[in-house]
Formats: sequence, C-alpha cells, structure tokens
Amino acid sequence: MGLYKKRKDGSEQPSMLGPLKLRLPFIHYKLEYPDWIQGAILCVVPMGITAVMMDVLGIPFELAIAFVVINNFLYLLHTHFGDPSIAGWITAGIPLYVGFLVGFPEGDARILALIALQLTVALIFLIMGLFKGADILVKRLPTSLKAGILLGAGFAAIYGEFSANGRVWTMPVTILLGAAFGFFMMFSRTAAPLREKYSFFRYIAQFGIAIPFAVSYIFGLVIGEVAAPNISWNLVPLPIGEIIANYSIFGVGFPPFEYFLKALPLAIAAYIIAFGDILVVSSLLNNANEVRKDERIVFSASRNSIIVSIRNFIEGIFMPYLPLSGPQWTAGQVLVVNRFMSNGRSQVDSYWGGATGIFWGMSIALMLGPVVSIFQPGINIGMALTMLIQGYLCGYLAMDVLKEKGTLEKGIAVIVGAVLATQGAAWGLGVGIVLWLLLERNWFKDEDKKVNETRIA
Repeated sequence: MGLYKKRKDGSEQPSMLGPLKLRLPFIHYKLEYPDWIQGAILCVVPMGITAVMMDVLGIPFELAIAFVVINNFLYLLHTHFGDPSIAGWITAGIPLYVGFLVGFPEGDARILALIALQLTVALIFLIMGLFKGADILVKRLPTSLKAGILLGAGFAAIYGEFSANGRVWTMPVTILLGAAFGFFMMFSRTAAPLREKYSFFRYIAQFGIAIPFAVSYIFGLVIGEVAAPNISWNLVPLPIGEIIANYSIFGVGFPPFEYFLKALPLAIAAYIIAFGDILVVSSLLNNANEVRKDERIVFSASRNSIIVSIRNFIEGIFMPYLPLSGPQWTAGQVLVVNRFMSNGRSQVDSYWGGATGIFWGMSIALMLGPVVSIFQPGINIGMALTMLIQGYLCGYLAMDVLKEKGTLEKGIAVIVGAVLATQGAAWGLGVGIVLWLLLERNWFKDEDKKVNETRIA
C-alpha cells in the first residue's frame, strides 16, 4: 500500500522530511510508464550537446555521453525534493557560451573558463533563490536590454548553424528537411488544426523534435548523408574517475580570478534568459491546477533556483557542463503537464509519477549502448534542430516583449542583440547599459516634475 492513496482531493501529494518534501517512487506516487517511454524516445535531444562538447572542449564522445547521463540523473533532484519543474539546460545561451569559450586557448583553459562560468551562474541562482532577488535583476531590468539579450541569443543560434563551419553544411539536405518538418509540426498554422482534429497527429506532435529528428535521420541514412551506425551492445560506461581527473577542479585546478570576471556578464545574461523559463513553468503548473482540482501542485521559484544552483555547483566542481543547468525544459514540461491534465486520477494518480518518470526513462535509455550507438551518427542533426528552433523561439519572445514598446526600445534591442551575438555578453550588456543611460533614461525627469508643480501652485 503506497502513501499516495492517502492524498485528499485538492491537497498536495504526501512527502517526507518536512520542508524538503522528499517523494519516492512506490511510496509517495505510482510509476507512470507512458512518461518513461516518452523520456526514452526523447533521449536523442540531450545527445545533441555531445557534438558541441567534442568540437569546443575536445571531450571524446564516450566521455561526453557520460556527462549527459550524469546531468540527466541530476534533473531528478528537482522532482525528488518537491520542485515540480521538468528541469533542463539554459538552452538559448548555448551559442553565447560557445563564443565565450572559443576566446580561450584550446585545452585546459577552456575547461577552466567553463568552470568559472558555471560556478558564477550557480552563485547567482543561489543568491536569487535565498534572497528572492529576481525583481532587482530581471523585473526592473530595462525591456530593451531583456529583449536585446533574447535577440542576441537567437541571432547567435541561427548564425552558428548557417556559418561557414556550421552544422547545417555537414549534412544540408538531412538537417534542412528535419528543420522544415520540425517548424511545420510545432509552429505552422496548418498543423494547429490538424492537432485539434486528429488524435494521432496530436500524439506525435507532443514529442517535439524527436519525430522530425527520426524522419530526417532515416532519410539521411537512405541518401548517404548520415553514416550507418556501428551498433554497440554494451552498457554506456560512466568513468567518474577519469572525468574528475581530467575535467574537474581537482584535475585542472581552480580557475584564476580573471576568468570569473570575464564570465560574470555572460552569467548574468544566462540568468536573465533562464528566468523566462521560471515564468513559463509557473504558468503551466497554474493551468494544471485549474484543470486537475484533485491535486494541488505547489511551485516555488526560490526552491527551484536553489536546486538549480546545487546542480550548477556540483557540475562546476566535478564535470563542467557546456549548456549549463537551467530551471526548466519547456518541451518536457509541456509533455508531462498535458498528459496529467488530459487524464483523470484513475489514469494518472499524481503529477509526480510522470514528472520523475520522464527522466528515469531518458537516463536509462542513455545508458544503453545500442540506443546511443544507433543515434550517434545523427547527433549533429539533433543539435542543429535544437538550435534552429531555439533561435526562432528567442526571436519570437523578444518581439513579444517589445510588442507594446516604442521605437526607441526596439532600436536599442536590435543593437544590443547584434553586438551580443558578434562580440559576446560583456560588450552586449555594456552597449545596452550605455544606450539606456544615453537614450531611455530621462535625466531631467525630477526637474520637469518640479517645474510642473510650480506652475500648478
């Protein structure tokens, strides 16, 4: 008999350890096998980052996939300790992190730079989580600067894929076909009514880029752009000792102070990008609470930020992870929330079964040699699709932020985005602050107010 049967309608799922809200499978919730299966199918998504880690950091594929597996298990810290977020990377900033890292010599210098960046991001999340400082850094940040950071991330994502050495040109037909199919499935005005009308189309659409990846991967194999996989039947090893010896602060040392100074502007930009994900997960879970009245899902931005900080500290110390640790993976969050809302308690007893199951399924699939080796030749496809779609979303969100603003804010945002994408976060933020001070800030506002008060008197 599981404790999950004791939940009263409209209350939180039972937990243990008081405010830590520890929840364990079989004890506090049932296993939701459909979410395990969805997670296993979507294992192709995190595999894509191995291509970037190999190119930028020189990490062999066998070690890069071990990084991915360990990172995936760290996602479970959220759902096991009371945070309902389906966690992920700070994806939109990946091109910015790459631009930052390639400014350092190849080898240990880049590893040290990534350690400095990830530990700085961890510290920012910790401060924001403990002291609820989001209002100071994000809510009061000029709109032009927020939109400029999103535009810069979008520009960098698209440019990186289509540049002379971009992934698109490694297998152009395959990747462009996958991108066209992915954009159609996710954003097309034609696809929206198809999702509403046909349950099969709605079912495959919920897997995000996994289906476009599979279609383009198979097509790439047929036309010869993708190499035939060399199937391995072993389990994926996790060489913890080798990772610590070659990539941790215990192996390469602690980054010099100037590395942290160089990383600070980018860390701030990464946090601003990530804070948008916190707003998204809060909105999605509020919708779930409106639909499923039998279970109350409690989301705390502070709890989420503290756990994100812990993940970044762990990785920054032991295995610096290029896409960093963020508060939410939107595609996975939508999958779990939609399945929870679309079923009653008799089908999906608790949200927490699916929220944990998606990463158990994905993590276990990533440890299976046959699964990893089958998809290894297509990792460039997966990463290219991820970045192209991320570029679209960043551009859309930036335009949405600027929707009710004037030409001044829009012009500044474009300049900030262009500078950030081409020269890095420090230049982008610096130019944005200077333009805000020169153009947006009304230095005579108080003087005008005094003049008006005198006239009224």
